[in-house]
Amino acid sequence: ANGYYWSRWNKCIYSSRDFSDMVYIDNYIFNKDVYIQFNSTVGEYVGYTEHGVSRAKFWNNDTNFLQQERAGVETYCKHNAKIRQRSITNKT
Repeated sequence: ANGYYWSRWNKCIYSSRDFSDMVYIDNYIFNKDVYIQFNSTVGEYVGYTEHGVSRAKFWNNDTNFLQQERAGVETYCKHNAKIRQRSITNKT
């Protein structure tokens, strides 16, 4: 119980049926505090601690890595949302 806690949470937020307002968020968390975050609306990483700021700067300068995250809204969010939406609408 007195150890360290690290996690990474990806989430997709949207409210429209056509997914036009979809946002992809990728959080890096240490001891329950987000220290770095990618938000597809911003289009790059933002650091919230000294370590997070240094990682954000490093990752934002890696164009291949950053492009993969930017594509997350299409490859991860929209892809999975379409599958889920089809399975729900096919049952009604």
